[in-house]
Amino acid sequence: MAGFYEAGAVRQIATNLFYGWGYNFYRLENQLRADDLLVRAKVGALLLQARDAVAAAESGYRREFLPPPSRQKPRPDAKAVSGAQELERMARSIGALEGQIRAQPVPENDRMSQRYREKVKGEAAMLLRLLQFDEWLVGQADMLRALVAGRDGDWLIANAADVAEGVKAIGETLRERQAVLLG
Repeated sequence: MAGFYEAGAVRQIATNLFYGWGYNFYRLENQLRADDLLVRAKVGALLLQARDAVAAAESGYRREFLPPPSRQKPRPDAKAVSGAQELERMARSIGALEGQIRAQPVPENDRMSQRYREKVKGEAAMLLRLLQFDEWLVGQADMLRALVAGRDGDWLIANAADVAEGVKAIGETLRERQAVLLG
């Protein structure tokens, strides 16, 4: 029973298990990896807020400009239909970005990957570089969320180019981030 209380033996068992699991609490790389996952979750939440704002604007736009057909007006206005479709595409493109962020690969934590990264440039350096991209993603996602929050459908349609520019910028940052991670 004395073995359960020996700090050296307990520490050795824990260390062996952690290394066997590919994890060590006290390595900077593990903290950065966890931070990367947390930041990407927050970016995804910001993008979901932006998508929900656009979807709400689309719903209001459809209620206002696309009433149910009547005898006096059996067909909807073509301009209103194209506006609603533009809002739908906008919400879909923002939602697709959130999916891409969620699907971004994370650095592997196996021994072979670690050995390769240590020889080439270091895992911590790569994770710090990813942190820069994550900072850009947070800023870009919050700017996009602020741009569309509380706006009505008419405003979003009139400023669709600005929203598209924000979506494009986030997409480019995602591609650059993935290139750092994969290459």
